[in-house]
Amino acid sequence: MTAPSTEAAGFDIALGDIADLSEVVDREALRDICRSFFDLFNLSVRIYAADDTLLASVSEPAELYTYLQKFPKGRKVVSETVDQVKRTRPTDSSVLRHQTIMGIVYDVVPITYQGRPVGRFVIGPFVPAELEQVPKALVRLDPNLDRLEVRDLLMKLPRVRANTAERITSHLRGVLDLLLFSSHRAHLTSEMHVASVRESYRELAEKTSKLQHAYDRLKELDQLKSNFLATVSHELRTPLTSIIGYSEMLEANIAGELTGEQREFVETIHQKGNQLLGLISSLLDLSKLEQGVMRLTLSDADPKAVIGDLASTFLPHAMKREIAIETACEEGLPTLRVDPLRLKQILSNLAENAIKFSADGGTVRFAARYTDWEDDADGAGAVLMGSSRGAVAFDVVDTGIGMRASELEKIFDAFYQVDGSATREHGGTGLGLSIVKRLVEAHGGNISVTSTYGEGTTFTVTIPEPEE
Repeated sequence: MTAPSTEAAGFDIALGDIADLSEVVDREALRDICRSFFDLFNLSVRIYAADDTLLASVSEPAELYTYLQKFPKGRKVVSETVDQVKRTRPTDSSVLRHQTIMGIVYDVVPITYQGRPVGRFVIGPFVPAELEQVPKALVRLDPNLDRLEVRDLLMKLPRVRANTAERITSHLRGVLDLLLFSSHRAHLTSEMHVASVRESYRELAEKTSKLQHAYDRLKELDQLKSNFLATVSHELRTPLTSIIGYSEMLEANIAGELTGEQREFVETIHQKGNQLLGLISSLLDLSKLEQGVMRLTLSDADPKAVIGDLASTFLPHAMKREIAIETACEEGLPTLRVDPLRLKQILSNLAENAIKFSADGGTVRFAARYTDWEDDADGAGAVLMGSSRGAVAFDVVDTGIGMRASELEKIFDAFYQVDGSATREHGGTGLGLSIVKRLVEAHGGNISVTSTYGEGTTFTVTIPEPEE
């Protein structure tokens, strides 16, 4: 039989209620108790749950019952006796003694907890110590019974005095009460822990759901932002191209000779138009990178030629502020498989920042060197198993204002600027380094930065050599 649910029966384990002995007590423990009492007193012990389920039993077959079952009436009496004992349920906390026509006795003892019956145990069969004669009712069961054998078998059953039986039942009841108390407390602690874990899991699941919803919403807004930037940038670039084109024609005197003041105005229009075009191009690049639609046109590139081209490009700009350009390139560097236009965009952005943030008379250094590349795409734990190959590290070093450690974690975020105030000394949109990082990663490389505030900054772009 299946034990009734505590919820269905109206019991609350969290409030200390139990409906059945089997809910909290281990059957093996009950069996051990029955075994110890049997060994001490040679009395059979059976423990039942409130729903009549047999939880533990240690007994020895009664030879008298075996003998009686050879006779029809004897078999019936034995069967009825066993059935009556199993169905006997004390109505209160008192011990109920069940005495059969055979003179055999069973003590049925209720097991209660917190005033509620949760089971019972049965001690017997045994015969009272004062019994000397075979009961007449037993002898009359069948004329074929051997009276002497019946008497011998009856006297083989355990003989217990009334006061001894009371002490045994009282002692066993106390042991079971103690076991029930300790088991219930342990069970209650376990249930409370499980309830706490379930509540924590529910709260965690609820928070996870909210976070997932917020993440999905932010992802959607980010996509809308990217689409908006792409659309606006594209629409702005068309008229801006016309503005730049017409300003160039005016500078070339196609519409007539310009006065000195007019030429100055046209040059300003041309310059600011190019700045705005650069910003729009940056927005379009960022949008393409975020959407994963930017394609790289790969070809071979010589690191030494890349450094030389970078230095010649920025030397005139550096000379205007008396900034020295230094180059260093190791011999024998491997040829890289990159998009030359995008690699130039990466290094040019870093070089432009290096010159911009360096004081007049400072030094900017461009270098290329060989380094090892650890392929750790699957996480830090895969480094030991990763295939090592060579890489080229491009260093852009300046002696400028530097950055604090707290700023280094944010400089690759889109639109972030170290000096974001309206009165900042250096211009810019805060998109350059974000685009640089994404372009480097698109090449399968990485970018790192070290900086000392007031002394200078070093950006390192590492691009792995092609796999064989």
